[in-house]
Amino acid sequence: MLVNNFLLLGAVLFCIGVYGVIARKNAVMVLMSIELILNSVNLNFIAFSTLHGNIDGNTLALFIIGVAAAEVGVGLAMVLLIFRNRKSIALDELSEMKG
Repeated sequence: MLVNNFLLLGAVLFCIGVYGVIARKNAVMVLMSIELILNSVNLNFIAFSTLHGNIDGNTLALFIIGVAAAEVGVGLAMVLLIFRNRKSIALDELSEMKG
């Protein structure tokens, strides 16, 4: 397959992820959208790495996977704490926490 197909797929996934971050009110859905954005970046890194024949893109993709795993752990812990205190994970209700 052509690299253009992978780049187009990555762009579509990125746009869906950005829409999910902007439009969703549920904190878990926002975290899933951020994961979709990170995975689209991984797809682009690997596509360019394959195009140029080096492994730098694969190495960066592995680092991004590690950062995404840490983000999920910290993000879900925060969502659980908010749910314990507020009984809701709607992001609109968190505006009261501004200092």
